[in-house]
Amino acid sequence: MPVPSRSRLRLATGFALSCLVLGTLASCGDDVDTTPGSEGGSTSTPTSTPTSTPTASQTQAQEPAPIEITLEQDSFDPKGERIEVAAGEPVKIVITADRAGELHVHSTPEQEIEFTAGVTKHEVTIDQPGVVEVESHDPALVVLQLEVR
Repeated sequence: MPVPSRSRLRLATGFALSCLVLGTLASCGDDVDTTPGSEGGSTSTPTSTPTSTPTASQTQAQEPAPIEITLEQDSFDPKGERIEVAAGEPVKIVITADRAGELHVHSTPEQEIEFTAGVTKHEVTIDQPGVVEVESHDPALVVLQLEVR
């Protein structure tokens, strides 16, 4: 059955309009430079997003997690692992131990961390970049290394 010419015109117009809308929607997240003469056809152009002052919860989310140390039956965990920390920033250390003891932080100046049986929280700050050993003298071993950057 032949389609009347007004219907064809509406159909064609509707189709063209649909293509235009779909084409616009499809290109909405693409920032592509299709400038003639660009090598390889097109290149991506990064978009900038506005920056704002972080909220208190965002600032807390950016703080590094505390370093967890466990002492159980003369065995420490971690076992000499190297952990990166920022120079001049406080490093939070949480020690869970089955007895009291002491850790030595071989920084300049040297620092000592006394801990009790149970959970002890402590903070150290290291200003000079380098590798700083945190060790126990009972038993004598390196518990961890702080790579200060």
